[in-house]
Amino acid sequence: MNWDVLLPLILFLAVIFFIGVWSNRKMVKSTSFLSDYFLGSRELGGLVLAMTMVATYGSASSFLGGPGAAYSIGLGWVLLAMTQVATGYFVLLVLGKKFAIVARRYKAVTLIDFLKERYNSKPVVLLSALSIIIFLFAAMAAQWIGGAYLIQSITGLTYTSALFVFAIAVLIYVIIGGFRAVAFTDTFQGIVMFIGTLLLLIGVVIAGGGLDAIFNDLMNENPNLVTPYGQDGQLTALYVSSFWILVGVGVIGLPQVAVRAMSYRDSRSMHRALIIGTIVVGFIMLNMHLIGVFARPVLPGIEVADQVIPLIALEVLPGWLAGLVLAAPLAAMMSTVDSLLLLVSSSVVKDVYINYIKPDASNNHIMKVSMGVTGFIGIGVFILAINPPELLIMLNLFAFGGLEAAFIWPVVLGLYWKYGNKYGALASMITGIVSYIAIFQYNSVYGDLLGVHAVVIPVVLSLVAFVVFSLLIKREAYYFPAKTMS
Repeated sequence: MNWDVLLPLILFLAVIFFIGVWSNRKMVKSTSFLSDYFLGSRELGGLVLAMTMVATYGSASSFLGGPGAAYSIGLGWVLLAMTQVATGYFVLLVLGKKFAIVARRYKAVTLIDFLKERYNSKPVVLLSALSIIIFLFAAMAAQWIGGAYLIQSITGLTYTSALFVFAIAVLIYVIIGGFRAVAFTDTFQGIVMFIGTLLLLIGVVIAGGGLDAIFNDLMNENPNLVTPYGQDGQLTALYVSSFWILVGVGVIGLPQVAVRAMSYRDSRSMHRALIIGTIVVGFIMLNMHLIGVFARPVLPGIEVADQVIPLIALEVLPGWLAGLVLAAPLAAMMSTVDSLLLLVSSSVVKDVYINYIKPDASNNHIMKVSMGVTGFIGIGVFILAINPPELLIMLNLFAFGGLEAAFIWPVVLGLYWKYGNKYGALASMITGIVSYIAIFQYNSVYGDLLGVHAVVIPVVLSLVAFVVFSLLIKREAYYFPAKTMS
């Protein structure tokens, strides 16, 4: 084992553990376990809110798959990836204060709490919970596999041992600390990502002999590597533009992102998060994807492109600094996993168990069930990840697109359109899910339908379904609860 690389990672995990212990002590003193465990008692300030959104959004796809794609395709993928810059700004701009006010009025702890109160429909609640459990279970497994591979490449452990280390590290602080532990570890992890990506980019540029030398090497290999169209011209303007539906507009429909828009302390915190989150996302995403492209002349011929980040870090940086830098992708995966784990747990406990099985459960009983369910889900994901199917990483993107197609319009129009009702919401969710699955399968065999990403058409169809069914079946005006927020 290379202890120069390992020691910074061990220190990183130790800090995560102590944040979990601190959060647990605060949670024990709370008078409302559900609000504290699943929403951090709505105490997030601007910096923490921004960082937890950034860290939740960053994942194995952003820190391994994204740079790997940039390594293979060129600067065109960097352009495509930068459509994510406005994601946090867009989410808080659309949901922002209105979502937080309505959620507080409803005493909503989860996104499904909001949907339950807004539409007063058991089928909407159960379909929402089922969608979250199925889609995010697969997405979590993909992150755990990525984390295990990263630890394996650094330590030399077997895959199963590395997976066990990753699982234990995540489960400890999520189970004992809940949402507050997730939010504050996300803040720490976001700072690590910010610093780590900058250091690695500088190291790669120096190793490549400077920007001029790197661009000359790329041009000599294939001029298309420095164009917006990709190495083989596969990135059309229409596809790149439509990709923003997946990583920009549609992100509003991701439950793990939307729930952050109901967890901040006050309006000032939200406004600070708008600015900080946008800057940090742009900085990290640009650095990571440029690293992927610039690594091509430094380390040519990498067979598995997803390994470009750990390989280039170990190549161009001293061991201790490589350990610090590689904590960034590890942090990205851990911060995504912890958010998804808590979200799936809340869907089981709050949205199904308490709503329909044991509504009179005591605070102590809820605490035991919540921690038990979180641990049980974590064990299930661990078992699934031991022998991962080859398409599991594809399932990660598939899951995110499916959630967006299902939830975007019930959330957005539920907030802003008074004639939206349970019939429109249910029709929108079913239309979005079914059409997304069908088009995703079609695209995997025949290529992109109409030249756009698979999520675009389902988002449009689900919008039409929401409007048509809301107006045709039962038109009734809904009056939003009025409440001010400082």
